[in-house]
Amino acid sequence: MASALLIMDVQRGVVDRFGSDESFLARLGMAATAARSAGIQVVYVVVGFRTGYPEVSERNKSFAAVTGSGRFSDGDPGAGIHPAIAPEPGEVIVTKRRVSAFAGSDLDVVLRSASVDHLILAGIATSGVVLSTVRQAADLDYRLTVLADGCLDADSEVHHVLLGKVFPRQADVVDIADWSAGLART
Repeated sequence: MASALLIMDVQRGVVDRFGSDESFLARLGMAATAARSAGIQVVYVVVGFRTGYPEVSERNKSFAAVTGSGRFSDGDPGAGIHPAIAPEPGEVIVTKRRVSAFAGSDLDVVLRSASVDHLILAGIATSGVVLSTVRQAADLDYRLTVLADGCLDADSEVHHVLLGKVFPRQADVVDIADWSAGLART
C-alpha cells in the first residue's frame, strides 16, 4: 500500500488571512520535498466553486457568506495555490466543495486508484479542513498522520486542543522535521 501527503486549502486567499506564521510555507515546502524524495504522492486540495455558487446552500453557515463575493470561484486569484508551495508538474489538484477534503470531491477515487491507505495531513485551518478530513478519513479506514506544524488556525487554543487531545485518538501527530527524519531513515 502507499501513502499520500495532502496539502489542504493553502490557497492565496486563505494564506493571506492566516499569514502571521512567517515560516509556515517553508515548513510545508520541506514536507513536500521530503515526501517526493521518499516516493510519497503529494496531493493538493483546494476549496472552489463555480461561478454563481450553485454548490452553496443558503443553509450552509460556513459558505453562504462567500456567495456573491467572487471568492473561491472561477477566476478568483485568491483561489489559486500559494506560489511558495506550488505543485510540481503531474501532481494532482483536487477541488472540494465543502470543509472536508472528501466532501464534494473525487479525492477518495484518486487515493484508492493509487492504492493509498495512509494519509499525511497538513493545511489551513486546523479546526476546519484538517479536523473534518481527519474525521472523515478515519471513518473511511485510512491510517492517518497529522503534521502538527503543518497546520494553522486563527484560534491557538483550539489548534492546541485538536493537536494534543482530539487528533491523537485517530492519527499520529508529529512535527514536519521528525516526520521527514523518519522518512530519511526508511
